[in-house]
Amino acid sequence: MGDTMVIALFRHGLTAENERKAYIGWTDAPLSENGRNKLYEKGRPVSKYDWICTSDLLRAKETAVCLFPEKSLRSTSYFREINFGNWEGQTYEQLKGLPDYCKWLNAPFAVSATNGESFKEMAERVDKGWDSLMEQSGQSNRIAVVTHGGVIRYLLSKYGVTEKIFWDYTILPGEGIELIWSNKESFRRKERCTLLQEVAFTGRKAGQ
Repeated sequence: MGDTMVIALFRHGLTAENERKAYIGWTDAPLSENGRNKLYEKGRPVSKYDWICTSDLLRAKETAVCLFPEKSLRSTSYFREINFGNWEGQTYEQLKGLPDYCKWLNAPFAVSATNGESFKEMAERVDKGWDSLMEQSGQSNRIAVVTHGGVIRYLLSKYGVTEKIFWDYTILPGEGIELIWSNKESFRRKERCTLLQEVAFTGRKAGQ
């Protein structure tokens, strides 16, 4: 087990925008009171990590402080959610009459949000963040990343145990999943991980 490499991906807690089902990408929204309470109820991850990396957006950093209050954080814009441009803060009901939005719904990997970021641009940015994570890993074998749903889905589609598409993965706000490689060299070669494992928490989840 000494050479095992673990990267845990945590989705940030709920925001008010999440609760009203609005698109929220680069909008720097804080956690809602409900989102913060749910994180405190959940408790802390049972597993320990050498260091914590977060998206530089407030909701991710606030989540990291709730989950890892004793740890210092390294934040980066590489692990931001996709930028929804003009659609930030708006819901499906508000957008459904826009032709560009309808085109995006039909082809989200080929069409970008108006004045927003394409999926390709987001993926390239996240890949740079992953490369940076590898460079910084050093002697560390257990790293946590607090980020966003789209980023997690992308990384799982690329590094999950078996080849699956982006939409095959779902991770709820505040939840975490560990990607585990049997050795660090496999991680550095960017191979798929050998095991996916849901993170347990010290609160109600751990006692179920």
